[in-house]
Amino acid sequence: MRVFLNPGHAPCGCPDPGAVNSGTGLRECDVAKNIADLVERYLTKAGVSVSGNLQSDDLFEIVSTANNLDVDVFVSIHCNAFNGVANGTEVWHYHTSKFGKQLAECIQRQIVDSLGTADRGVKGAVPGKNGLYVLSNTDAVSVLVETAFIDHVDDEVLLRTKQNEFARAIARGITDFEQETLNR
Repeated sequence: MRVFLNPGHAPCGCPDPGAVNSGTGLRECDVAKNIADLVERYLTKAGVSVSGNLQSDDLFEIVSTANNLDVDVFVSIHCNAFNGVANGTEVWHYHTSKFGKQLAECIQRQIVDSLGTADRGVKGAVPGKNGLYVLSNTDAVSVLVETAFIDHVDDEVLLRTKQNEFARAIARGITDFEQETLNR
């Protein structure tokens, strides 16, 4: 299985750092990149091939690169933000993708069980409604992981101090998915 990782938003935050915690200055682009790099390390140690780890503000570049590499799995890593009250983890997949939903469930379960984040569930992205570009345009089994809410006081602490744990959980979710699909 070949995996492509996409830490969300622009490298070094320029021009788009993604969500930012106004109190601590923690930026989504930095958290996502750190987690993706750790996921790559864990997957490589587990014998899973990571064909790419690309952070870019150009979604077309990300999708084109993943599609040209003909990867099996695409994982985009993000932090959520809303109103400072919402919290928890959710993983998105393309709404009609059976394997995307299965991968999302594996990653969601690992993060919630490992870190104790609120379980906001697995969600299907529908083009024209809530369709996420990378999920709608990537050929591989694709998910977008919203690890936790960067603007929530407790979730921000997890995102700042438990990046290694998020990475291990995402990597375990990917290997769980690989095992489930091999055993069918």
